[in-house]
Amino acid sequence: MNLRPPSRPAASRPSRPTTQPPAIVNALTIDVEDYFHVSAFESVSALDTWDGRELRVEANTRKILSMLAEQGVTATFFVLGWVAERCPGLVKEIEAGGHEIASHGYGHRRVYTQTREEFREDVRRAKVLLEDLGGQQVLGYRAPSYSISALTLWAFDELLEAGYVYDSSVFPIRHDLYGLPDWPRFPFRVERLEGGNWVPAEGGDVGQRGGEAARRPNPDLLPNAPAAQPPSAHEPPRLLEIPITTLRLAGRNFPIAGGGYFRLFPYRLTRWGLRRINRTDRRPFVFYLHPWEIDPKQPRICGAGLKSRFRHYVNLDRTEARLRRLLTEFAFASMRDVVSCPERPSREAGDLARARTEGRPARLLRDFSF
Repeated sequence: MNLRPPSRPAASRPSRPTTQPPAIVNALTIDVEDYFHVSAFESVSALDTWDGRELRVEANTRKILSMLAEQGVTATFFVLGWVAERCPGLVKEIEAGGHEIASHGYGHRRVYTQTREEFREDVRRAKVLLEDLGGQQVLGYRAPSYSISALTLWAFDELLEAGYVYDSSVFPIRHDLYGLPDWPRFPFRVERLEGGNWVPAEGGDVGQRGGEAARRPNPDLLPNAPAAQPPSAHEPPRLLEIPITTLRLAGRNFPIAGGGYFRLFPYRLTRWGLRRINRTDRRPFVFYLHPWEIDPKQPRICGAGLKSRFRHYVNLDRTEARLRRLLTEFAFASMRDVVSCPERPSREAGDLARARTEGRPARLLRDFSF
């Protein structure tokens, strides 16, 4: 198998502006799964029923690919192995568009519902499948429903041994289904202690905070090697963690960067929060979305509870327009390119950097459990 590093289109490579300040480039990520895969419906949409349901992920993902092509944006696509196996042409289209292909596992089972052996098989099966189809190294992994928790930190061992270089499964908020609220908000190294437990590495923050440091490329964060390098005899095993970005207000982390929160909150509030991260924290944010979220005509799943139905269906009819607007108001690239070099100037980015900052919303952002 002839693997090569994910392609890097010229549009995503850093360059120096002559008259305009650089704008922070944020990571756009798409979790490629279908409407019947979601964890909220797992009690009424079992794996053995999936092949009998209408498959809509191909058309929805192609619509997103078209939107990104229109804006000259690249993204990271965390592809579910189950989808890749049934839609191999879609994986090839993602690769042909210059995007990064990463893994969402194979069967969309939350980590804490699997044994360690089952998880090992799931993440390795997906990685091999995606590399065979896409022809590029799969460096990243994202767990279904961000389900690497304090009880499943052994998952980092399995990811490292399977050859993944980074993980993007930590969501530093309090939630009924996921979250490590006390872990860092921005990319950091996670390391294994002698007792086997994994913790954020001391001094392991790998992002830049601002000023001149925020404009310097950081090419060593995601190595070009096909797998994470084993530690030396004196160094503990480490993995790069790129968490879902949160907004810090009044000493608390709030979800703001995609998914159900993007659908629930007014767009102006989302934009204010994301701009605050770029301008106050001086950091890129990680934004995420699912193809089914731009599909208001998707079949309804029967038997799910009211809370699950609300989480899944709220404002589906508004998401596509909001995404199109977001792509014109922020600079985006793939996860790999953003972590390697967090800022990229362009004419559009310069315009955004000079845009007038909106005032603080009158009402404090509330933490809504999605």
